[in-house]
Amino acid sequence: MAISVVMPALEMAQETGKLLAWRKKEGERVAKGEPLLEIETDKAVVEVEAPGDGVLAGVTADVGAVIPVGQTIAWLVAPGEKPPTKVVTAAPAARASGGVERSVVAATQVSAQPRVSAPQISPKARRIAKELGVDIMRLRGTGPDGTITTEDVQAFAVGKSAAASSGGEPLSQIARLMAERTTQSWTSVPHFFLVRDVDAGGLVDLSKKLSPEIEKTYGARMTITDLLIALVAKVLAKHPRMNSSWTGEGIRSNPEINISVAMAVKDGVVGTVIHKANTTQLGEISAQRRDLTERARAGRLRPADITGGTFTISNMGMFGVEAFTPIVNWPECAILGVGQIADRAVVRDGQIVARPTMWLSLTFDHRIVDGAPAARFLARVRQLLESPYLLFV
Repeated sequence: MAISVVMPALEMAQETGKLLAWRKKEGERVAKGEPLLEIETDKAVVEVEAPGDGVLAGVTADVGAVIPVGQTIAWLVAPGEKPPTKVVTAAPAARASGGVERSVVAATQVSAQPRVSAPQISPKARRIAKELGVDIMRLRGTGPDGTITTEDVQAFAVGKSAAASSGGEPLSQIARLMAERTTQSWTSVPHFFLVRDVDAGGLVDLSKKLSPEIEKTYGARMTITDLLIALVAKVLAKHPRMNSSWTGEGIRSNPEINISVAMAVKDGVVGTVIHKANTTQLGEISAQRRDLTERARAGRLRPADITGGTFTISNMGMFGVEAFTPIVNWPECAILGVGQIADRAVVRDGQIVARPTMWLSLTFDHRIVDGAPAARFLARVRQLLESPYLLFV
């Protein structure tokens, strides 16, 4: 039986994906799990694996095409079998990460008639326009048949019309999405910020002691970020509300603790995910983080690498940043900003001494968590950072 290859939905807000490359040629045999195509989604460039065994046939999408989520772009068939002749443009619905069901508009459902009074606009674009106070009647759509897209709304909101702009550097899909997501989060999530300083002497000492053995065993150099992932995941297990998500109608408790690590890549930032971080060994966290970093920079991430995050860590210490307040990665509850570890003057036992210290900035969604429980969470994180050996008792 023929197996359809569709443009996947990797997250709740994704509407389209851009086809960057086919990893197999039409007529070639494909095994389930093999890299089949490479796409640029709302979050990153990812490799999509074959959904089954078969021969690649009936390819309908060319490299460079922007394709609606759920649209069939090829088939995997048995040797000698012909692909279905009926063109499937989109599924009635697709599931994005987190199990949230979203509608997918089929290409055949878009009216070809010109706009008169009510412009064609995607549901997401309409919502973003309302949040940003953009009059959709002033927009010119760049989507299929003149449909107004989220990119059109965002471009107009920052003073540029995506359709009319002829100058300046064009934004990549990732850069456009970063602008959209941060604007959406900042304008719709009630942010609350907490900041604390930490004596990082114990953390530095533990890193120096563990790094040689972890590198020998796992082949990966352990970083302060790896220790932070392990530590924060353990604390989240005791503070589950900080690991929850906002659904739009209420609070969803996430059964897994999946730490998303903000990584700088070309044209933006990608959140790569360490799944079940609270039950993963420190050395394995180091190995996974190194692998994710290398593939993120090479543009070879897989869908599972960027989906399912429940809490984000953004460490800018390596850039010399002392402190900053990051924006919540919606629909997650919180994000922890980590600054540079540096020797600073502090008071200990009435004396001014130099100690390695760092600043932590916790940003969270006030709809999910109040200040006091968030402060207790941050206090526990600080305690473990200052006495990290408690991780192992």
